[in-house]
Amino acid sequence: MDVQHERTDHRGKFFIKDQDAEVAKMTYVFAGDTKFIIDHTEVEESHKGEGLGSRLVDSAVEYAREHGYKVLPLCPYAKSVFDKRPELGDVLS
Repeated sequence: MDVQHERTDHRGKFFIKDQDAEVAKMTYVFAGDTKFIIDHTEVEESHKGEGLGSRLVDSAVEYAREHGYKVLPLCPYAKSVFDKRPELGDVLS
C-alpha cells in the first residue's frame, strides 16, 4: 500500500488505498504560495495501529521539502506527530 498524492489548485490530499478502497487520507489547503495547512487526517478503523497516519505525515514532509514549502499542522493528529518527531521541524511554519 503506497501513499498517493493528488493536488487541485490550492487543495490536496495524501492517501492510501487497500485494493480499491481509500483506507487513510490526510487533507491540506494552501495558505499563500509557500505554505500549506494540514487540516484533517483519517484512518479507517480496520487499519488503525498500522502506522498509516504517520506515513501520510512523512509524505507531506517529503513533499514540503522537495518544493520548499512550509507546513502548519492544524490537525491534532498531524500536530502530535510533529511534536513527537523534532527532526520534522525544518518544514514547520
